[in-house]
Amino acid sequence: RDLPSFPTRRSSGIWNAILNYLPSGGFVIIVGFITHYLLRVLAFLTRAVEQGDLPISWLHPEMARPTYQLVRIFVLIFALVVVFPYLPGGQSDAFKGVSILLGLLISVGSGSSISNVLAGIMITYMRHYRIGDRVKIADTLGDVLEKSLLGTRIRTIKNVEVVIPNSSILGSQILNYSAMARSRGLVLHTTVTIGYSTPWPQVQELLISAAKRTNAIVADPAPYVLQTSLNDFHVSYELNAFTESPNVFEFTYSELHQNIQDTFAEAGVEIMSPGFLAIRKGPVQLPEPSGPTV
Repeated sequence: RDLPSFPTRRSSGIWNAILNYLPSGGFVIIVGFITHYLLRVLAFLTRAVEQGDLPISWLHPEMARPTYQLVRIFVLIFALVVVFPYLPGGQSDAFKGVSILLGLLISVGSGSSISNVLAGIMITYMRHYRIGDRVKIADTLGDVLEKSLLGTRIRTIKNVEVVIPNSSILGSQILNYSAMARSRGLVLHTTVTIGYSTPWPQVQELLISAAKRTNAIVADPAPYVLQTSLNDFHVSYELNAFTESPNVFEFTYSELHQNIQDTFAEAGVEIMSPGFLAIRKGPVQLPEPSGPTV
């Protein structure tokens, strides 16, 4: 019985195409291996810089990871450009047409993304804030959870997560409550108005005593009081106290205000905030102190 004939000519053409592509394919594989191990070396150096094992004068440890991400993108793009002509069909008109179409779609659809990436690079190297800092960006107040090239995630004091695009951050005012608190402390300040009948040394002593009762207020630097204005019926006293815990300053303010009320009530001094004018009959009624006495 006669054996069926196979398309040997077509098979030989496929094998010839594979053999002819081996040099180009080998070059692609070599570039892939070099790129892979180069990125591994860069990742190892990045971890060393982050942990402080490899100090570099011009590169801060917190900048190591964003710098690695940027370098990684450039390395991958460079490797793709190098191997592009050696890919199967890389010289065909169809492949070139698809590449041009993809490039056009990316360039048209990524305008906002590119602006966010450029803004993210500027924010990263300008070091406006770190992970964990208490910041206020525009109307958003909270702790920084994550920084990326496209946006920043912030958890507000109400436990709401907000994602802000980097392009919006770059054009907004940024208040960082943690930047100076790490070295000098954050100054918390509040104002009370007391009548002229109370001597100002007593008022200052009471305010400083209230600050010393507050848990998150540090003793050094010491709290201080400023007389900010002399009003028609009272004097405005501004208490300034230092804290090293900016991420909970709302609770510190609340405790400080409680201690101010208790301290003045214990001393029999009336707080006239806000200012008022009243005609009383009988003695002044003061609230009973809720905290421990001095």
